[in-house]
Amino acid sequence: MYSGASNFVSGTDDAFVVIIGISVIFLVGITAAMLWFTYRYSKKRNPVATQIHGSNTLEIIWTVIPTILVLGMFYYGWAGYQPMIKAPDDAMNIKATARMWSWLFEYENGIKTDTLYIPKDKAVTLDMVSPDVIHSLYIPAFRVKEDIVPGKENKMWFIGTKEGSYELFCTEYCGLSHSYMFTEVKVMPVDEFNAWYTRMADNAVQDSTKPVVPGAKGKQLVQVNGCIACHSLDGSKLIGPTFRGVYGHNVVVVTDGKEREITVDDEYIKRSIYEPNADVVKGYIQGQMISYKEQLSDDEVAEIIEYLKTLK
Repeated sequence: MYSGASNFVSGTDDAFVVIIGISVIFLVGITAAMLWFTYRYSKKRNPVATQIHGSNTLEIIWTVIPTILVLGMFYYGWAGYQPMIKAPDDAMNIKATARMWSWLFEYENGIKTDTLYIPKDKAVTLDMVSPDVIHSLYIPAFRVKEDIVPGKENKMWFIGTKEGSYELFCTEYCGLSHSYMFTEVKVMPVDEFNAWYTRMADNAVQDSTKPVVPGAKGKQLVQVNGCIACHSLDGSKLIGPTFRGVYGHNVVVVTDGKEREITVDDEYIKRSIYEPNADVVKGYIQGQMISYKEQLSDDEVAEIIEYLKTLK
């Protein structure tokens, strides 16, 4: 309570305290009244029932007072919600993509990460999209939550006001691995964020002066695009086949309803990424994976293939 992690904490917590406080008062009051009437007007103490014809005064009291209380709760709720509607014009824009079952954050300079990095005391707007099913982005410490509906671009904004790492996860059941769909928001001092932002943008130039490690970029692409949410690296079975030892291995797939055995090569992997439902490995469910044709280029797919070759 009142952690001060974002600019919306105080307003949201005020509404919570007021509504819970009123609810507790009524719970205690009504329960006490029930117990009193049960004791006072039991058959033993009141053997003959008393007929009461009503009271206009009581009717007015229990109409006016609840109305005032409800309007008070509405005021605090609206006061907490109203600032969330419109973001400042100078807010930093970040695209947040939710998919089964991972997060991807894209910055204006092209940086892509699976963790949300933001500068302290700077307004941030998330343009949220989903290519598959309904998700919901929730940052408990910031008191913000917004559904992400396929075909509709929703927005959310906030200001991280305290340095640290905070949980971010999906609160809309989106399939078998829904509970694993979580990451972090890292609030950084402005100078540290600017240094990180510049360093990440220059990574391609910096890396060109270093020895090329086979599969290094492919590994990064696999992590950032959430592939390991469905494909393990250790041979265990998840939603999809494991990546370990998959390259060059013979597998039985179902194509157009017919089984056939093929070798996992470059062409097969590329087709599996762009047309995931064309050749489904036997024993796995069709339709669990979306196409990455609009998200990964041929060069990036080639990098992923190089990485898969290293997973012996």
